[in-house]
Amino acid sequence: MIPCFSEKNNGIPIHIVTNSQFENWQSSQSTFTKEWLQASGFKTESNNIRLVPDNAGKVSQILAYVQDDSMWSAGALPFMLPEGLYQLKVDDEKLYSYAIAWGLGAYQFSRYKKTVRAPAQLYLPQQMADSVQNAVEAIYLVRDCINTPANNMQPSDLAKVAKELAGNFGAEFSEIVGEDLLQQNYPSIYAVGCSSDNAPRLLDLRWGNSAHPKVTLVGKGVCFDSGGLDLKSSAHMLLMKKDMGGAAHVLGLARMIMQAKLPIRLRVLIPAVENLVSAKAYRPGDIIKSRKGLTVEIGNTDAEGRVVLSDALAEAVTEKPDLLIDIATLTGAARVALGTDLPAVFSNQDDVVHAVIQQGEKNQDRMWRLPLYGAYRELLNSNIADINNNSSEPYGGAITAALFLKEFVPDEIPWLHFDMMAWNLRNRPGRPQGGEAMVLRALFAYLQERY
Repeated sequence: MIPCFSEKNNGIPIHIVTNSQFENWQSSQSTFTKEWLQASGFKTESNNIRLVPDNAGKVSQILAYVQDDSMWSAGALPFMLPEGLYQLKVDDEKLYSYAIAWGLGAYQFSRYKKTVRAPAQLYLPQQMADSVQNAVEAIYLVRDCINTPANNMQPSDLAKVAKELAGNFGAEFSEIVGEDLLQQNYPSIYAVGCSSDNAPRLLDLRWGNSAHPKVTLVGKGVCFDSGGLDLKSSAHMLLMKKDMGGAAHVLGLARMIMQAKLPIRLRVLIPAVENLVSAKAYRPGDIIKSRKGLTVEIGNTDAEGRVVLSDALAEAVTEKPDLLIDIATLTGAARVALGTDLPAVFSNQDDVVHAVIQQGEKNQDRMWRLPLYGAYRELLNSNIADINNNSSEPYGGAITAALFLKEFVPDEIPWLHFDMMAWNLRNRPGRPQGGEAMVLRALFAYLQERY
């Protein structure tokens, strides 16, 4: 079990109380508790907690006052409370979401810096422990991968993570590395990644019964993005270790699927590259081939994510999966439109995307649909190639990036494309600053319900 959880049922009770609930809660308390709260100067302020003593002076219960009763109300408690064991006094439905937030709030990235203290522990009933652990451990995997700097998360390192995950769950793993990408017709992945001394590669994980419905996940694995010859500024390059966030997400989702033994035939494809500057770097104006056969004019070397994804998507659709999902930290335009917390989702199937969005609302793991507006496709036209990787206008960049990917996905294959930040810019309860898993719980809930 993750250290912040316990199966021992003797923890100090915690009452999470909103403003509308406070009077009812207080009226049910003893005179001693009421007078103690008044004497201690308790005020109904957001994230205000009180360790309420009994007559002997020992902590008998915890009052946690919150502005609303969203799942994140429990996210700050692991480090607000003293080390020890606690239990939440809520119904099972709320306990599940609160426990997820508790686990996510207990996260610490300790690879390079010692932790200050251990988080407080939360009692979990046995029937809930497995599903909570599955979600939290998968999100820890995503966060750890994204938080790891590029010197320790190069394409070969990302391959080791995927290979280890495959080994843990009895999945098949293979990779195509370096010039073998050219020999096996993955020219776009090679063109972007050959500028690095750490060879580009396509990671391929397979798991499950071949008789089950096929679900294929594709994740952008740009382990560092300098922008290439269209070099980013230092400010825009600073967070580019997170540009493999899509790869981290599909590995996290794959872990959830395999741990839960969902009855699907899973495939995970990750084009893993670094987009660097060297004598071998691809150039603005180059024409490169894609696995599908389309020629691509490079309008901007910093629009590399869609280029490497094109080859992975072209391979993914050869098996005609029942559902194809790609996840990428693809465009700044999506962040301008929706901010950093709200991932954009595009789809060619209304019923599928609506069901996933509903799961996002239900699980407080939200997203927003943007349109695959076909009239913008002409912005990707090239005079000398089949398509340009960069729009001829500076507007609607998330849409034109999605339309580029759409060229490699047949209309008959249900497809979801996520464009996300994968990073928390600030600390909030349950969501520490750094790498973040977004839409993961919503997607898993959708797959679990569907299959």
